[in-house]
Amino acid sequence: MGDAFKKLDPRLMIRNPVMFVTQIGAALTTVAVFTATTDHGFIAQLAVWLWFTVLFANFAEAVAEGRGKAQADSLRKARKDTMARRLKDGREEKVPAPELQKGDLVVCEAGDVIPADGEVIEGIASVDEAAITGESAPVIRESGGDRSAVTGGTRVISDRIVIRITSEKGNAFLDRMISMVEGAKRQKTPNEIALTILLSAITLVFLLVTVTLKPFGIYSATNFSARC
Repeated sequence: MGDAFKKLDPRLMIRNPVMFVTQIGAALTTVAVFTATTDHGFIAQLAVWLWFTVLFANFAEAVAEGRGKAQADSLRKARKDTMARRLKDGREEKVPAPELQKGDLVVCEAGDVIPADGEVIEGIASVDEAAITGESAPVIRESGGDRSAVTGGTRVISDRIVIRITSEKGNAFLDRMISMVEGAKRQKTPNEIALTILLSAITLVFLLVTVTLKPFGIYSATNFSARC
C-alpha cells in the first residue's frame, strides 16, 4: 500500500497515460470540492472514486513488483544461509557459501545443498535439480565425462561427492538469477497493449470533447448556466 502512494509521483504516473490523466482529473476534482459553490457532495464523491481508481491501479502494479522482490530476497537468503564443507589440507571446515572462492574443494553428502557452481571430481551422487530446472526426477552427477557439472542451490539426494568450485565469487548461477529477477520487467500481453491503446484513444477523444465544448457553445451563442 505504501508503494501505491509512492507511485503517485507524476514522473512515474506519466508512464501510464490513462492513469496519469485520471490522476489529473482527481486532483482538479479535489480542488473543485473547495472552490465550487454548489454540488459539493457529488463532487466529493467523484473525487473519492477517481483517487480510488488511481490508487487501485498503483496497488496492483506494486503487488506484482513486490512478488519479484520477494523472490529475489528468498534466493539471496537461501544462498546466504547455505553452509559449505570446504576441504583444506585434508580437513573439513564449515564456511558460509558466499565465502567460497574459485578452485575451492567442498564435500557434499545426502541432504546437503550444493553451495556453488562446480564440477564433481570425486564420487557419484543423485542430485535434485528441481529448484533450478523444474525437473522433478533426480539426475546423476559423477566425476569425469559430461555429467560432472553441478549448480549451486541444488540438493544432493544420495551418496557423497567432492566438488571443485568453478564459478567466480558473485558470478554463480544463483547470483545471475537474482539479478535477472530484480531487473526483470513484466512484458505486456497483446491484449493489454491493445486495451492500453484503446483507453488512450478514448481518453484523448474525451479530453478533446470536454475542452472544446464551451468554445463551440460560445461560437453558437449558447447560454451557459453559472456552474459552467
